[in-house]
Amino acid sequence: MKGTILATNHQSVEGTCGNSGPGWQKAMKQAVRNGYALCDQLGLPHRFASAAAEQDFPVFAPLEYIRRMQPGNPQDPLLLQVLGMQREMEDQGSGLLDPVGDEAAQRAEGVLQKYKRRVLLITTGACAIHCRYCFRRHYPYETAPKGKAGFSRSLELIRQDAELDEVILSGGDPLTLADETLGWLVDELCQIPHVRRIRLHTRLPVVIPQRVCETLLDWVRRSSAAMYFVLHFNHAQEIDAAVSAALADLHRSGAVLLNQSVLLRGVNDSLEAQRDLCLALVDRRVVPYYLHQLDLVQGALHFAVEDAAAQALVASLRSELPGYAVPTLVREIAGQASKTPL
Repeated sequence: MKGTILATNHQSVEGTCGNSGPGWQKAMKQAVRNGYALCDQLGLPHRFASAAAEQDFPVFAPLEYIRRMQPGNPQDPLLLQVLGMQREMEDQGSGLLDPVGDEAAQRAEGVLQKYKRRVLLITTGACAIHCRYCFRRHYPYETAPKGKAGFSRSLELIRQDAELDEVILSGGDPLTLADETLGWLVDELCQIPHVRRIRLHTRLPVVIPQRVCETLLDWVRRSSAAMYFVLHFNHAQEIDAAVSAALADLHRSGAVLLNQSVLLRGVNDSLEAQRDLCLALVDRRVVPYYLHQLDLVQGALHFAVEDAAAQALVASLRSELPGYAVPTLVREIAGQASKTPL
C-alpha cells in the first residue's frame, strides 16, 4: 500500500471559519514546507535536515507550531517530530508501509472497521502538520471519498449497519475540512438513529489552535450525538496560551476531550516529559487516554522505545500521579479485536 499525504492540497481547506475569517486556512498556506527553511527559522545549520527524507514525505509545519520550538536547539522535542532527517533513510530497509492493517480493515473505500460497534471514516488526506512517525504516511489517500457525494456512500453503509453506534472521523485530519462540509457530515451522522457517539481524531487544535472557532463550536453544541475529540499532544511544550484557550472553548461546548500520545525516543520518553504532559492535560480538562507504542512504519523506527523501558516509565508515572492522569500503555496489532495493553 503506497500513497501520498495531501497537506499541500488546499482544496480540502477552502472554507471560512465563522466570524474569525480564514485564519486557520491562512496558517496552513503559510506553513514551512522543507527542512532547510525550517532550520533557517530556528537558526540551525542545514546539515540537520535531509532532502532525501523529504522526497517521500515532505516537511509541513505551521508557523504557529514552530514558534513553540527552541531556537538553536537541534534536539527540541517539537522539532524532532517534524524535521526530516538522515536517520529516516537508515530505517528504509525495515518497517512496514501499513503497520496497523488499514488495508485489510477496509469495508469500502475510505471506510475502515477494525473493532466491533465502531467504524472509521478517512475524511481527507490533508493534515495540518506532518509528523515523521505517522503510521499513515504511506496510506493511499487518493482512494478515499471526497466531498458530499463520496461521504454519502459512506453514510449509506453506516445507515445499513445497525450494530454501529460510534463513528470515528479521521484522516489525515478531519478538521482540515471546511466547516460547511464537516458540519454537514456531523449533522448527517446525527440523523442516523443508532449512531450515539462521534469521535474526531485531530491534531489541529494542537498545532493551529485558531481552528477552534465559533462555527466549529456551534456544530459541536448542536450535535445530538456525544462528541469526543481525541487530541494528539506528545509534549507539554506544545501547550501554550492559545492552545489552552482552544481547549477551554471545546470543553465549554460540551465535547469530551481525550488525548492519545505516541511514545517517542528522544522526544517524550522520560519521566519528566510524561509527567509534565499528563499534568498539563488534566489541568485543562483533557483526559490522558492512551500512550501508544510506536507503530513500526517505514522511516520511523528510530523513534521506537523498548517495551520494558515503556512499561517502567508508566509504572513510575503511576507512583507520581493520580490514576486518572496516567494513560494506558498500548500497542495496536493488526487484526486484533482491540488495542493491546502492555
